[in-house]
Amino acid sequence: MKFIDPHIHMVSRTTDDYQRLAYSQCAALSEPAFWAGFDRGSANAFHDYFRQLTEYEPRRAALYQIRHYCWLCINAKEAENVSLSREVIAMIPEFLKKRNVLGIGEIGLNKNTRNEAIVFQEHVDLAMKTNELILIHTPHLEDKYKGTRMIVDMLKGDRRVQPHRVCIDHVEEHTVRLAIDNGFWCGMTLYPVTKCTAQRAADIIEMVGTDRIMVNSAGDWGRSDPTAVPEFILEMRRRGHAEAIIRKIVYENPLTFWKQANNWQDWEA
Repeated sequence: MKFIDPHIHMVSRTTDDYQRLAYSQCAALSEPAFWAGFDRGSANAFHDYFRQLTEYEPRRAALYQIRHYCWLCINAKEAENVSLSREVIAMIPEFLKKRNVLGIGEIGLNKNTRNEAIVFQEHVDLAMKTNELILIHTPHLEDKYKGTRMIVDMLKGDRRVQPHRVCIDHVEEHTVRLAIDNGFWCGMTLYPVTKCTAQRAADIIEMVGTDRIMVNSAGDWGRSDPTAVPEFILEMRRRGHAEAIIRKIVYENPLTFWKQANNWQDWEA
């Protein structure tokens, strides 16, 4: 079955992983801007990173017939540095017309601090002024519910925000309703330690249904599996779910969300 991975960090993966994704029938993926494993010291470092996301990675993916899209921001882990964050946000418009850019992301909260909230809201302001889609990172483990609640409250407090143009990622059993019931899209991350397993993700689907929900691997430089979405497909098949239901979650839903992007150009499904 063809699938889309709407959240994976290919700059931290080897080319062999593109080959594995191609063999697994990955048709397309999107790569949110994220933390590189260390805090970058200047806006110039982000400028080079944005070039990597918009110029180099699409070419590497194309070698394996995979469409590569991306999102731009300064990640919440680096948002404590408000002055640097503002420099990075100021340069993002330079890249928004690049063909593979879907919007602003993954913005959000990490430790739910005041500075993170300031930078989050300034990213949202940029997205509203440029009419971009938003992809949101929610915190890990014990900080997740509080952070997700804060994010939803900030978004609902901005009358310009249209929930159907926002995806709240890394939802789990205790946060999925915060996204779905408020009209947002949401993503479940199949990460081996700090997020969902394929089994838990299937449980959540059986709890909330298939509308405005998708799954991703969030594969990065940490312990993660770039072929986690096919694992979810197999889990859903083991449970007897129809192929059309599975395809909706792993292919049609992310594509429907992406098609709202300013730069979108249709391609054969």
